[in-house]
Amino acid sequence: MKLFQREQRSLFGEILDWMLTPLLLLWPVSLALTWLVAQSIAGKPFDRALEYNVQALAQLVTVQNQRAVFYLPQPAREILRADDSDHVYYQVLGPKDELLSGERDFPAPPQDEWPVVGETRLRDAEMRGLDVRVAYTWVRVDLAGAQPALVQVAETREKRSVLATEIIKGVMLPQLVILPLAVLLVWLALVRGIKPLSELEERIRARKPDDLSPLDEKVVPLEVAPLVSSVNDLLRRLKDSIATQKRFLADAAHQLKTPLAGLRMQADLAQREHFNADELKQSLKQIGRSSMRATHTVNQLLALARAESSGKALVRQRCDLAALTVEAVRDTVPRAMDKHVDLGYDGAQPGSAGVWLQGNPTLLKEMIRNLLDNAVAYTPSTARQPGVVTARVLADPFGSVLVLQVEDTGPGIAKSERELVFQPFYRALGTNVDGSGLGLPIVREIAHQHKAEITLEDARAGQLPPGTRVTVRFQVSLAADRASEAVETA
Repeated sequence: MKLFQREQRSLFGEILDWMLTPLLLLWPVSLALTWLVAQSIAGKPFDRALEYNVQALAQLVTVQNQRAVFYLPQPAREILRADDSDHVYYQVLGPKDELLSGERDFPAPPQDEWPVVGETRLRDAEMRGLDVRVAYTWVRVDLAGAQPALVQVAETREKRSVLATEIIKGVMLPQLVILPLAVLLVWLALVRGIKPLSELEERIRARKPDDLSPLDEKVVPLEVAPLVSSVNDLLRRLKDSIATQKRFLADAAHQLKTPLAGLRMQADLAQREHFNADELKQSLKQIGRSSMRATHTVNQLLALARAESSGKALVRQRCDLAALTVEAVRDTVPRAMDKHVDLGYDGAQPGSAGVWLQGNPTLLKEMIRNLLDNAVAYTPSTARQPGVVTARVLADPFGSVLVLQVEDTGPGIAKSERELVFQPFYRALGTNVDGSGLGLPIVREIAHQHKAEITLEDARAGQLPPGTRVTVRFQVSLAADRASEAVETA
């Protein structure tokens, strides 16, 4: 039940509803219970008076000349009947149910009730159309074989009702004053209780648009702390996302500046007068190279941005790492042939045991392709002495590790630079390869997205050139892998 209906849900209104609705619903219940209790309380003193009257009349039953008699003095009779509010009736029956004194039409006790001498009992009855309260007892008569005499006193219930009403008034009238006061106090308590929320709202509204610092969790109530913690987590992720976007824009502007400047310079040279056909052809070749470099840089930047923005939203599915590696090798073969590089695959076969993992196939293939492109680009090769690049997938069907390796016969990477090469746009010293410096950063980002470990080492330690071996280790669940295989087989 909602006492206060509103279009938009309000926390203040919800709490107020749940506090006031039971209070207002229980008030009539309290009134009814109070009325019942008041009736019981109001009846007790009058019941005691009736019991006293019955016991007093019972003492007046005597035996004279072998018969039961009852004598009530006239002053006592007048006192018994004198009452401004209620009527009092009495009846005394002898051992043979003969009327000794009192009212003839007095209601009799229940027929199934067994008489007990000396015990005073109470019951509700009706006499001459009026509700009465009856007290009665049985009196022993000293006659041989005689039944006990019955003495009954009845009183109408007017005084009881008046007293019960007074009790109700005495209890409920203060409640009528306290109830609005309680509602007011609840209202004020709620206003004070949600004040920290209003202060938190004011602090957030007062912030500058570029202020993404976390909110102070210590100045808010304990119940609001989880909400503030969630907002702080959102602010941190938003800050990281904005920083990633800014870095992407800065990196793109920096990397595209050189090829675009080359394009503009070559276009200006081609427009000069007295520019012969050979020089024009050379300028067009330079324009082609610059445009290819710009295209490659843009593709790498987009791949890096895609990898960095995947995060928790990464869509995973069951992937065959060996199959993805073979596809990436096939895609890279034309470029390897242009450079006279011997590119091949060596390792576990697609579909075999242990080559499956949960991951994103698009990002995994992008990672493998970047490793192969780097290896092909940095491996010196000629038609007489071709370089060698090998991709390898090592699977342990009884373990929980799946390994991807790409090694080459290039100049290798010095130990001092093996951590630096994972930074965007960093290129190892002594290389004359035209690249963007984004390949390995993309590889590391995708590896981190899949909780994989990546390491660099010499492929041929102690030889010249030492070559480079890039190793990516994936942690896989053997139970999950077998379950997936069972489902696929079924």
